[in-house]
Amino acid sequence: MKAYDEALPPRDPGRPVRIGVLVPLTRPGWVQAGHHLLAGLRTAVRDVNDDGGIDGAPLELVVRDTAADPQKAEAAVEELAGLGVAALAGEYHSVVARAAAARADALGLPFLCSSAVLDALTEQPTDWVARLSPPQSRGWQVYADFLLGAGRSRIAVATEPSVYWASGARILREYIAPRGGTVIELDARALAPTAVCDELADHRATALLLLVGHPEPAVPIVQSVRRDRRLTEIMIGAPAGQPELAEWATLLGEDGAGVPFLRYLPERLSPLGARVGAALREQLTEEPSFVAFEGYDTIAVLADVLRSHGTDRARIAASWPRVAVEGTRGRIQFSRTPGVSVWQWAATPIQVVDRDPAEPDRFRVLHTG
Repeated sequence: MKAYDEALPPRDPGRPVRIGVLVPLTRPGWVQAGHHLLAGLRTAVRDVNDDGGIDGAPLELVVRDTAADPQKAEAAVEELAGLGVAALAGEYHSVVARAAAARADALGLPFLCSSAVLDALTEQPTDWVARLSPPQSRGWQVYADFLLGAGRSRIAVATEPSVYWASGARILREYIAPRGGTVIELDARALAPTAVCDELADHRATALLLLVGHPEPAVPIVQSVRRDRRLTEIMIGAPAGQPELAEWATLLGEDGAGVPFLRYLPERLSPLGARVGAALREQLTEEPSFVAFEGYDTIAVLADVLRSHGTDRARIAASWPRVAVEGTRGRIQFSRTPGVSVWQWAATPIQVVDRDPAEPDRFRVLHTG
């Protein structure tokens, strides 16, 4: 491992310990997810500092907006490394996190990825990067099990060009086909929402999965499908989690209910999780998403590592396999997972959830995995 911070001056014991943070805070990034992630990170920093900080020094976040742009993320990683941050945290968008992880690996900057799920977050296995969210293959296979269990075997996926969406479509196709199902891919760039409806009717699809951006084109596609009398029995799904955040309900109202998505929460939060949830609810003035809890757990892990192993970057990265931290959603430990290039929390809880059609502000747990 490259000891990148050997060139940096020794840290003054009285100076804050700084963590670089990547979050999408402007369009075309998913801004609401970015705000939830940042709220979780900041809530955890406040708790760490109230508990004495890192050996008496305060923990401090240095935040950079990625705007869902991989090049912005790479530039931010370069800047943060030069500023002497001990580690990197955050990011929501998988393609952006992949760019950040590659740069962090090259620079020897430990990166704890909060919320991105691409299995191959780096091209080659690395010791510099660890991740809290489950790999896409695990989560989307749980989602496929839910679909098949619900009798939805003719599945259409509306897709846009993206490594993330292409990976999701491949996972679904390879998992569902041997189990008697069919996956039909529809190009959301080439088809207007009404044309998507025509394709669904022609293929006799029983489910439509939205592997597209939010709010465009996801919202107009949902609205068109809901209004098409030929498609009253079709299930609309959004495995990437678009319906989790309040903006979905605001834009779609009742049309946004009954759309199953993946959420990374346990059946019951730990006592820590319940306390953190109340703090996040007060800060966000809305129900915290799983992304906010991912943010809190990121700092909980990094604070434990910094207290135990200090601020040397190589020592932080070497500590991933020894992490054992009680987070808001369970005990966090990292291991090597087949097909995954980074240190992975293998026990991340996974749920398939939707908004209750009778009460769209309430979530129903439909399946766990």
